[in-house]
Amino acid sequence: MTEFYRTFAKVYDQIMDQSLYDEWLAFSLRHFSSDTRSILELACGSGELSLRMSQAGYKVTGLDISQEMLSLAREKLPEATFVMGDMRKLRFKQQFDAVTCYSDSLCYLADLDELAQVFEGVYKALKPRGIFIFDVHSTHQVDEIFPAYSYHENEEDFAFLWDSYAGGQAHTVEHQLSFFIKQADGRFTRKDELHVERTYPVSSYLAKLSAFAAVEVFADFTDQSPEPESARWFFVCKK
Repeated sequence: MTEFYRTFAKVYDQIMDQSLYDEWLAFSLRHFSSDTRSILELACGSGELSLRMSQAGYKVTGLDISQEMLSLAREKLPEATFVMGDMRKLRFKQQFDAVTCYSDSLCYLADLDELAQVFEGVYKALKPRGIFIFDVHSTHQVDEIFPAYSYHENEEDFAFLWDSYAGGQAHTVEHQLSFFIKQADGRFTRKDELHVERTYPVSSYLAKLSAFAAVEVFADFTDQSPEPESARWFFVCKK
């Protein structure tokens, strides 16, 4: 891994609200079954939530598509298993008591067909009566809050620009991210990324989760049902 991409991945930890990981953990602990021991964390990123789950006593396997992020995760939690892979193509010989996918990672999928591929793989990866928990942006968040959203951060060793715009398809948003990262020689290197996220009405998610025995929907890290202006939906699915 080049020094630039190691630094780039670390920037994500600096700009991410660390308290969110505590909220994801708390939500998980409330909804895992009492006999949950093994967890597969999809889109585990740099391992912040994996670390918290391990500290809570669970055996964690993390999967992410970014080798740079996984390198950081392995540094934080050497005893865990981290696998580079695509969550649309899950291939695990063992099954897990629980599978999680947080931080609206499923919103990066292109369409409902890809979403269904993930759900099918998760179902196979779960033990009988296993729990699958994920969150996504609400349609209100994508349609009403994100367009024209702007956030800029300026630190000594990096600067971060985040501007969001409405996408070309229904319930789609485009995030234009620009990073300026200070190198050893004092110069700043620029890295640009375009992140496209897409969400759907709750009914569309439920239709793709029909294989699960029971599905409950909550909002904004609470155990309350979604309201029209909820920003984030949580799905708790039992095999």
